[in-house]
Amino acid sequence: MPIKRFDIDSKLISGLKKDDHDSFQQLFEYYSFPLFKFAIGYLKSKELSEDLVQEVFLKIWNNRKDIKPNTSFQSYLFTIALNAVRKYFNKVSQQNDYKHQVLIDLSNNQSDLDKNLDYESLLEKLDEFIAQMPEKRREVFIKKKFEDKSLKEIAEELSVTTKTVEYHITEAMKNLKKEFERYNLHGILFFHLFIESLKNF
Repeated sequence: MPIKRFDIDSKLISGLKKDDHDSFQQLFEYYSFPLFKFAIGYLKSKELSEDLVQEVFLKIWNNRKDIKPNTSFQSYLFTIALNAVRKYFNKVSQQNDYKHQVLIDLSNNQSDLDKNLDYESLLEKLDEFIAQMPEKRREVFIKKKFEDKSLKEIAEELSVTTKTVEYHITEAMKNLKKEFERYNLHGILFFHLFIESLKNF
C-alpha cells in the first residue's frame, strides 16, 4: 500500500521542527510549483507569484517551531498563501479602488478555507481522479500541469500532435471539474482556487 502524502509530510514536518534543512528542501521541491500555480491564478504575474512562493516558504521556515503535530501541511501552506495574496491586494487596493471586490472574494474564500476546506482529502481526491484517467490523458495532464512542459515538448515526447495534447488537457480539466462538482461544494471551491489556476500558465 503506497505511503500517503500526509504521512510523508508528517515526517518532513517533524524534521523541519528540528531545523533539518533537507526536510525543508523536500517540502519546497514538492509544493513550490503547485503553490506557484495557485498564486498566478490570482496575481497573473510570474514574478509576483515567484516572490509569493519565496515569501510563504520563508514564513514557514521562520515559524517552523510553531507548526502543530499532525497538521495537514497542504492546508497550512495554502492558507498562508491565500493570506499573502490578500495582503498584496490590500496594499494595491489603497491605490486602486477596483480591487475592492477582489478583497471581498478573497476574504470569503479565506473563511471557507479556515472552516471547511480540507486540502488533505481534496488532494487525495485529485490523485484518485487523475489515476482514473485513460493512460495517455493522464500522462499528458501530468506532464503539462505538474511538470510544466510545453505542448510541443509533450507532443514530441509522446509522438503525437499538439492538437492531440490540447484535446487531452481540455478533456482532463472538463472531467476533473465534473468530478469535483459531484464530490461536494468544497470540491468546487478547491477546483476553482487550485486546479483552475493550472490553466493560466
